[in-house]
Amino acid sequence: MSTRRLMSSAVVVAIAMLAGGIASADMSKNVISAFRGQLVITKGELPEGKNDADTIKRIKAERLTSITGETSDEVTSWNFHYTAFLNKTGASSLKMEFYKDGKTYSADKRLDGIDPKSGVLTGDIQINEDEGLTKGKSYMIKLVSGSTTVASTTLLMK
Repeated sequence: MSTRRLMSSAVVVAIAMLAGGIASADMSKNVISAFRGQLVITKGELPEGKNDADTIKRIKAERLTSITGETSDEVTSWNFHYTAFLNKTGASSLKMEFYKDGKTYSADKRLDGIDPKSGVLTGDIQINEDEGLTKGKSYMIKLVSGSTTVASTTLLMK
């Protein structure tokens, strides 16, 4: 295999990994501690403040409790950005599980290629009604490693 072809393959793999939406974020220990065990849903990347207290305040202000989906061909899809502040590290893959009204399992998304040493993960998720969600329902979203929940939040799908 030529060097040019090998480099092209490496670039394709790197782009594919980034397109999957999984990355780790560098934040101060104070900010991580303030949100440990929480899954923070936002429109985009988390804001940065002048100091830790300001950053925490800005993150709380940007946090979403509901998102509005887009309908195409009679199926509603939801896209959102997440930042997971893990209460336990060590997993190279996690599953994002959706529980309708906090109780009934509805859907999941698998997250692979995770740095097992990272305590903070960021990415983008796209999920739709065909995968098990229902417009107008509230979901407990749990990020799990095996049977252990490492971060969670509640989100209304409009």
